[in-house]
Amino acid sequence: MAQWTSAVGAAQLARQLSTQQTRPAGPGTRKPPAYRALADGIRLLVLEGRVPVAARLPAERELAVALVVSRTTVATAYETLRAEGFLESRRGAGSWTAVPAGNPLPARGLEPLPPEALGSVIDLGTASLPAPEPWLTRAVQGALEELAPYAHTHGDYPAGLPALRQMLADRYSERGIPTMPEQIMVTTGAMGAMDAICHLFAGRGERIAVESPSYANILQLMREAGARLVPVAMAEGLSGWDIGRWRQVLRDAAPRMAYVVADFHNPTGALADEEQRRGLVDAARSAGAVLVVDETMSELLLDPGIRMPRPVCSFDPAGSTVLTVGSASKAFWAGMRIGWVRAAPDVIRSLVAARAYADLGTPVLEQLAVNWLMSTGGWEDAVSIRREQARDNRDALVTAVRRELPGWEFEVPHGGLTLWVRTGGLSGSRLAEVGERVGVRVPSGPRFGVDGAFEGYVRLPFTVGGPVADEAALRLAAAARLVGTGASTGTEAPRTFVA
Repeated sequence: MAQWTSAVGAAQLARQLSTQQTRPAGPGTRKPPAYRALADGIRLLVLEGRVPVAARLPAERELAVALVVSRTTVATAYETLRAEGFLESRRGAGSWTAVPAGNPLPARGLEPLPPEALGSVIDLGTASLPAPEPWLTRAVQGALEELAPYAHTHGDYPAGLPALRQMLADRYSERGIPTMPEQIMVTTGAMGAMDAICHLFAGRGERIAVESPSYANILQLMREAGARLVPVAMAEGLSGWDIGRWRQVLRDAAPRMAYVVADFHNPTGALADEEQRRGLVDAARSAGAVLVVDETMSELLLDPGIRMPRPVCSFDPAGSTVLTVGSASKAFWAGMRIGWVRAAPDVIRSLVAARAYADLGTPVLEQLAVNWLMSTGGWEDAVSIRREQARDNRDALVTAVRRELPGWEFEVPHGGLTLWVRTGGLSGSRLAEVGERVGVRVPSGPRFGVDGAFEGYVRLPFTVGGPVADEAALRLAAAARLVGTGASTGTEAPRTFVA
């Protein structure tokens, strides 16, 4: 019986390897042998999760032809990977990827760092902040006081609690988009919302147009659903969306769905202006595509004097083209797994009907907590705390990175939780790998792209500030030195840091 569960073709593997950037060897350093470079490249792809564990690799002859190298080079690279525990083989079954005993499985998305590692590793992997107290405690206490009537029911509300649906509809109406509760479905976080939408509109084999770069976890969710991702390049810096390019892709590729983050885009931090928003809606409507708009960062405006544009759904108030996804996770706390979808009533009915075969509904107590926050004014106070935390962290991180890594390039966004950084020609994948060993966890650029794009980038979230931001920049600089001198295969023990 074969030990592999998926396969990667020779052309695909060659394409992924070609995106990896390596810094030219400096004086006194020798270029590694071809087999060693190939083994290192495959190992990085496994560690990054871009080649899954238990994936069957191409035969030696096939990969040699695709890479235009000798078969001996490929055979020696495979033997090196076997010796290091990253490859297993069996006669008649081929060779498949593995991880050495004791190593954690590589993440395909951006999972939080385990709590036991927080003392020695600074986590810049996830864009999430601690809960804004005392509002979390107050919200849970308020929810408990309102729980009794619901406890006498079955507790399943596939569309969400009526009170919270009404509250969310009223908040959209207050923003100038008349909304009925029938246009709202409450979900288990924004990921739950996107999962439901993908299953309804973009089944296996369907095309989805996505920004390039885009949010890594959503990209992976779409891949797991079997969708074919069609990247649409973002403009450089914070200028964001090229509407002409979007019109062309939507017309030529004819995707069933498009996904955008117009409010403080993850990872670049770009904010779409009203003309871009109108253009995205018009382009999607003309192409007959559903436009899914992720608003999870919309309340995280950090700089005074910046006027927020109207929501994207204001250009499609009936919800026939635009589906809006919101969440409490970024604006309030990631542990509050409450999200929602705003769409046309018939779309909401279809989403609710399909939900019967998924999770049935969202936890009642958490829905009551969010409803309590929004009905008492606690939400606005909590979001104000969150903005202050994120602003202070952003400013501290920007200062530290500019001081320790002056060759890295980025533009400072006016909101959101992320900084998109060009790493001065260094490989983002190698920085991520070495960073783990020097005590800083950072996601590399390719996680946010399609087919290995953005190797020369990393994403830095505004999750640490003060002395921790300084230490994070120092560790990133140490990782950059190791990668830049070709010493990325060595080890360096992380220092324990106590905030």
